[in-house]
Amino acid sequence: MTSNIVEIDNLSFGYSGRILHKGINMTFPKGKVVAIMGGSGSGKTTLLRLIGGQVKPTKGEVRVNGQVVHEQTRDGIYQLRRSMGMLFQHGALFTDLSVFDNVAFPMRELTDLPESMIRDLVLLKLNAVGLRGAYKLMPTELSGGMARRVALARAVALDPNIIMYDEPFAGLDPISMGVICELIRSLNDALGATSIIVSHDVKETFLIADYVYFVANGEVAAEGTPEDLMQSTLPFVHQFVHGEKDGPVPFHYAAPDYRAQLLG
Repeated sequence: MTSNIVEIDNLSFGYSGRILHKGINMTFPKGKVVAIMGGSGSGKTTLLRLIGGQVKPTKGEVRVNGQVVHEQTRDGIYQLRRSMGMLFQHGALFTDLSVFDNVAFPMRELTDLPESMIRDLVLLKLNAVGLRGAYKLMPTELSGGMARRVALARAVALDPNIIMYDEPFAGLDPISMGVICELIRSLNDALGATSIIVSHDVKETFLIADYVYFVANGEVAAEGTPEDLMQSTLPFVHQFVHGEKDGPVPFHYAAPDYRAQLLG
């Protein structure tokens, strides 16, 4: 039996004639932290949506726990999602619910647990991210780093075996970034889960990832351990990892000749 919890096999996908992915192959083993990196607009977040069954591939398939995602019924998709946790960009907390109720939300929606047990579990999850004392606060009373930690507690509320992170470090100060970075690794190891991180942040991602995929031009341009990729001589990888201005990744989006466009 395969140890890969998620498998992406020869996947192609696009929107309105624009091809995002062309024959993508990736595997995400049990217990590992795997990162998907690449430039803006390269379809990294869309891969998370394909894993979660929000969209269907044009070609190929995504398998979660051995099941082909796009072949599932509506109920089947919901059942698969119960094994997944998701940390959205910027947290995406429910603004009219307290910290406690945000973390309790998936437990109340997806389980029949009594409130007494939900209370204990919520406090346990909040304690794991260092915010048990903030359970009465509203999202508007939280800093950016605190909100991200509450969102992380909610993402692992049901002890998922797959945790997906969409730009978990975006907009955080260095201290909060370090805290979130450590929590992602420690929670993954404690749960024995598989974590999938979409991120632009090379330093933080390379600190905690076991394996990294670089996506460019709709394909897996490079893959390997962080150590391997730091030494890569591939122009795209070298430019991205070292944050260089000049390289194969252009600054400007494809456009007609500037002078001709201005003159009409």
